[in-house]
Amino acid sequence: MDHLVGLGLVSGGLDSLTACLLLKQQGIEIIGLNFKSPFCLCDKALSNSQCGLNLFHEKLGIKVHTLSKGDDYLEIVRNPKFGHGKNLNPCIDCRIYILKKAIEFNKRIKADFIFTGEVLNQRPKSQHSNALKIVEKESGLEKKLLRPLSALQLEPTIYEEQGLIDRSKLLGIRGRSRKIQLEFAKKNGLLDQYFACGGCLLTDQNFSNRMRDYLKFNNTLKMTDMSILKEGRHFRFQNTKIIVGRNEIENNILLRLKKPKDLIMEVEDISGPIAIIQGDINKDSLKFAASLTLRYSDLKDSKGKVIYGEDYQNLTKFIIAEKIDNEIIKNYLL
Repeated sequence: MDHLVGLGLVSGGLDSLTACLLLKQQGIEIIGLNFKSPFCLCDKALSNSQCGLNLFHEKLGIKVHTLSKGDDYLEIVRNPKFGHGKNLNPCIDCRIYILKKAIEFNKRIKADFIFTGEVLNQRPKSQHSNALKIVEKESGLEKKLLRPLSALQLEPTIYEEQGLIDRSKLLGIRGRSRKIQLEFAKKNGLLDQYFACGGCLLTDQNFSNRMRDYLKFNNTLKMTDMSILKEGRHFRFQNTKIIVGRNEIENNILLRLKKPKDLIMEVEDISGPIAIIQGDINKDSLKFAASLTLRYSDLKDSKGKVIYGEDYQNLTKFIIAEKIDNEIIKNYLL
């Protein structure tokens, strides 16, 4: 074998960047694979960070391929084999999912092994010793999944045992601190400072509440439905979902994300929110949605005219409603 090729699962963060550099220093060719989903917070965090997928190419000459998690991932969120974390994060099952996808992807590029930037005990749900073993076994990578940053704390892979990878040049990091990774990155000119980037919305309690509601009221799960869960205020009234914009920017986003059969509602001739109404809609739910829309508008009076319809340019139907009481709102807010 002239040279080894490693397929690395990369997030754009410091850990995967360090793992790639460690292996490149052994003369191993690296190909990156990044997974995207609506739950990823990487893009938001990168505005304050030197980390990012661009560094893999700029600093290390690594090409990074991108795959998106599919609708099938939502079934894992609904019912993970190895359970959720504190909120709806299915961390162990998520790792298994993306590694299986990586194996499928590798049939095309034919890398010699797969590796990750995982660190032993860095994350309580998915990176303790037992969890790492479960991920290896369930993904079909038992003794074949290399974790360069914590390799010296773990059992050697077959590639280390066969001498294809020099185990002595790998690291033995454990725990949450990234001091060793940062010093290594600075020493090799990858970056000067580090701000934690990344994260997952499924670890967020507020988003998880919305997600639980979505899973409860939808049999068919679609990734395209996830974007609207991140916008506006969300309310559940019986079998009706009501999403109320918080500002003009969100109003425009909600109009763009609405489905053809969703209703649009706003207060006539008064500045205020757009409300999107989904699900089973009846007179009671329309009245409730109108009261909410009034509540968050600039209307001074307690009663007003709310118009609605499927086409924002042609809201021909209307309801005269009263603003809802703030205490009542709490019972329906997700």
